[in-house]
Amino acid sequence: MEVRNNVRNHNGIETTTTTTSPVHQHPLPSPNKQIKPSHKPVDTNSVTLRLQKELMSLMMNGGSLGVSAFPENENIFSWLGLSYKLSLRFPLDYPFKAPLVKFDTMCFHPNVDQYGNICLDILQDKWSSAYDCRTILISIQSMLGESNNESPLNSYAASLWHNQEYYKKMVRKQFMDETEFES
Repeated sequence: MEVRNNVRNHNGIETTTTTTSPVHQHPLPSPNKQIKPSHKPVDTNSVTLRLQKELMSLMMNGGSLGVSAFPENENIFSWLGLSYKLSLRFPLDYPFKAPLVKFDTMCFHPNVDQYGNICLDILQDKWSSAYDCRTILISIQSMLGESNNESPLNSYAASLWHNQEYYKKMVRKQFMDETEFES
């Protein structure tokens, strides 16, 4: 499904945003964690306005926090982060449902699987509509420094976590292998 929104900014310039409904990613959630369809009509204009406000906040304050993300191909519902590339896919009923956030580049970490899926409570059962993009990115940044080895997606990375020197060598190796592959 494609939705087009015309938005006029404070300078009177009109822009058109095209959004598509989120694509299912694998693996699918377990049946008890299936996303339930919203029975309320969704005001995509208010979602677009909120995401534009969050983008402006990130652009103004994110750099000092060490986080950044930008819409992909001018699609406000699909963002990419820098350094590690992350994709953020926003459902049409955001902020009431969490976005789907994945690493697009290889990330060797106990809480990230080989497909880039992230095990982070605020992206699943601890999601709150009070969270914004900044909160998500800061939480992922924090997760990268402090693994939750109680529920690892990458058991090999979790087994190395206690030896930080060796673990960091593996992170650099994985990152360099990915960089060479992309060249």
